[in-house]
Amino acid sequence: MQPFFSWRSTRPILPCLLLVLLGGIAPAQAERVKDLASVQGVRSNQLVGYGLVVGLDGTGDQTSQAPFTIQSIRNMLAEFGIVVPPDANPQLKNVASVSVQAELPAFAKPGQRIDVTVASIGNAKSLRGGSLLMTPLKGADGRVYAMAQGNLAVGGLGVSGRDGSRISINIPSAGRIPGGASVEREVPSGFAQGDEIRLNLHNPDFTTANRLVEAIDRRFGAGIARAQDAASVSLRAPASAEHRVAFLAALETLELEPGGAPARIIVNSRTGTVVINSAVRLSPAAISHGKLTVRIDENPQVIQPAPFSRGQTAQQEDSKLSAEEGGKKVALFRPGASLAKVVDALQPPVELLGHQNRAQGLRHRVFERL
Repeated sequence: MQPFFSWRSTRPILPCLLLVLLGGIAPAQAERVKDLASVQGVRSNQLVGYGLVVGLDGTGDQTSQAPFTIQSIRNMLAEFGIVVPPDANPQLKNVASVSVQAELPAFAKPGQRIDVTVASIGNAKSLRGGSLLMTPLKGADGRVYAMAQGNLAVGGLGVSGRDGSRISINIPSAGRIPGGASVEREVPSGFAQGDEIRLNLHNPDFTTANRLVEAIDRRFGAGIARAQDAASVSLRAPASAEHRVAFLAALETLELEPGGAPARIIVNSRTGTVVINSAVRLSPAAISHGKLTVRIDENPQVIQPAPFSRGQTAQQEDSKLSAEEGGKKVALFRPGASLAKVVDALQPPVELLGHQNRAQGLRHRVFERL
């Protein structure tokens, strides 16, 4: 834990112990299958592209430091039959090179619209007011799956003065185009192939996988589901895609109680934070703890030069350091002690010394119960 010191003040350095009851002692609630697992092979795909944003108000790339922007402009104009002289060095402050990203949902069909995110890859100050030129979006296989184009919606704002000062709110060099890309190619999936469907749990757990199999067998008959491991459950699926859709529609609404989280204790030695969930059971233990108070007194002295001398007024530092250890006590816990009793037993008194300490008293709220 980093100590906070102030002039002519003392402050105790207290061990920061945060005991958090995660989930409490209430029983776990039933959850739907669609919230616990996903169908293998039914997933989204990432798309990426490189494009140009035009129409900026002088906040585009500085072409002297981003030559690829000029190269992109030359290549684009050449596609329209316009040849830029090789010795020309245009300064296009209203153009920016950007990366375009999108996520192609599962079963997306040609003609459907998806959102895109646009971010500057040069030194453009802001993309506010810009428009993205037609940009092909490619998948991991290098094929084009969507085309993006449109006006950017930028949530950030950046302004600068002539002296170099600058104020930036959020991130003005990135924006979004809602529905800015049109799907051009469908990603093939194996949803209608094979005689099995596999469900993958978001959080692998043997208890949850077993309960999922039992819930499916109760609803659709014995032998329909079979657990492969702690993360996967295979199902005998109908042959036709139409019947599979109806089968999964009924399956994903099933409710079951997932397995409880394992007992876990997380210790952060850097911040002095300890997180304990409700599954932890306490054995007989004795805990000794105390506090360490560090005092720093700063008394700077002003030294004046001798009269009619060439010396200069200077400040001489005078620091006094002291450390005191005290407040030791021992807490004894019997079997089955709750976390609330641990918090009450270990909570030390909070000392606030000095007027500056009172202003920052919230820093000394060592214990917190959730």
